[in-house]
Amino acid sequence: MSIDTQDMKIVHRAFRRESRMLIDLVAAVTPGDTARAALIAAHFRDYRLGLKNHHEGEDELLWPPLLSRVDPGAEVILRMRAQHERVDIGLTKLDVAVPAWEATAGADERDTLVALLVDHRAVLVEHLDDEEAALLPLAAVHITGREWAALGEHMVAHTPKLTLLTLLGLVLEDADRTERATLLGGLPAPVRAIWHVIGRPRYARHIRRVRAA
Repeated sequence: MSIDTQDMKIVHRAFRRESRMLIDLVAAVTPGDTARAALIAAHFRDYRLGLKNHHEGEDELLWPPLLSRVDPGAEVILRMRAQHERVDIGLTKLDVAVPAWEATAGADERDTLVALLVDHRAVLVEHLDDEEAALLPLAAVHITGREWAALGEHMVAHTPKLTLLTLLGLVLEDADRTERATLLGGLPAPVRAIWHVIGRPRYARHIRRVRAA
C-alpha cells in the first residue's frame, strides 16, 4: 500500500515561488533603503530556515530508510544528497551576502545578492523537479505513513512557533481547497485553531508588507 506524497509537492510549490519572488524583491529595493532591506532580509531568513529544516528532515529521516530498502533506487537517493549539498553551498554564500546588503542596502551589495539568489534558485528548482519525478514515487511505495509524518514533526520541532506560522502561510498560499483541507487536517486541533485565530491574519499582514512594492 502506497502513501500520498502530495503534501511535499505543495511545500515545494512554496519554495519555488518564494525563491523567485526574493530575486525580484531584493532587486526592487532602492539603494540606501535599509528599512526595506531589513524587512526582506528577515523574510529571507524565514524562507532559509524552512528550507534548511525541510532538507535536514529528509537527510535524517527519509534517505536512510530508503537506502536500506531500495537497491535499484540507491543512485537516485545519492543524487538527492549531492543536490542538497549544492543547495547548502549556495545558502552559505547567501548567509554572507544577505547581512552585507542589509547593513547598507548598497547597490553593489544588492546586485551581488540578486546574482546569488538567481544561482540558488536554479540549483533548488533542479533538485525539486528531480525529487518529485524520481524520488517521491520511491517514497510512496517504500516509506510508511508514520515515517512520512515524522518529516512534518521534524519541521515543527525545529522551527520557532511564529516562524512556523509564517511558513504555514507560505505553503497554504497557492494551495487549492482540497490541498488546504489536507494540510490543515493533518495538524492537531489546537494548532489549527491557532492558525485561524492568530496565524492567518498575522501572515496576511506580514506578506502585504513584504510584497508592498
